[in-house]
Amino acid sequence: MGQRIIGLTGGIATGKSTVAQYLQERHGLPVLDADVYAREAVEPGSLALAAIVNRYGPALLHPDGSLNRPRLGEIVFNDSGEKVWLEQQIHPFVRQCFATAMADRQKIPVVVQVIPLLFEANLTDQVTEIWVVACGPGQQRQRLMARNGLSLEQAEARIQNQMPLAEKIAQADRVLDNSTDLPSLFRQVDQALQQASRVSAVGALAARR
Repeated sequence: MGQRIIGLTGGIATGKSTVAQYLQERHGLPVLDADVYAREAVEPGSLALAAIVNRYGPALLHPDGSLNRPRLGEIVFNDSGEKVWLEQQIHPFVRQCFATAMADRQKIPVVVQVIPLLFEANLTDQVTEIWVVACGPGQQRQRLMARNGLSLEQAEARIQNQMPLAEKIAQADRVLDNSTDLPSLFRQVDQALQQASRVSAVGALAARR
């Protein structure tokens, strides 16, 4: 039976981090997070941060030399061309981080990779199954506004700047509905793990015959 690599994705503020935390704490699965690697990519002294400052100027930095993420967000979430440019600076670093981390986890049966831009960054080749966390558009907007302190217009700009959630759902192996409550969401996660494990066990048994 081969290693299972769950690609966990969804829309902004649909609940990916909640599911990832549950998989880590309740099921003890290792979780690799693309957002963590993306933050490392733009740390002071990095090539990506130097490119950002060269493109947008030192106003994108805090006094301590770190990246002013909200200010950068206002640029890229309102200009698809700038978003593409930024991703070109960061995605190769993120992919390399995943490759390095997975090299140390080859013998672990199940690994979770949280990748918000799984489809957009063409990273589907590095996972064996795709889970999409979804909720209704109204809920998504409200959660994003509450989480990030955004206006309705700002939240909508961020949502519209992403690949439509419906397109991600259409390509998912498993859709986790996060439109009700956490117990319901967690039951779906449990069932997804159990069902996938049974399918893997059947496949392994068939291979031995």
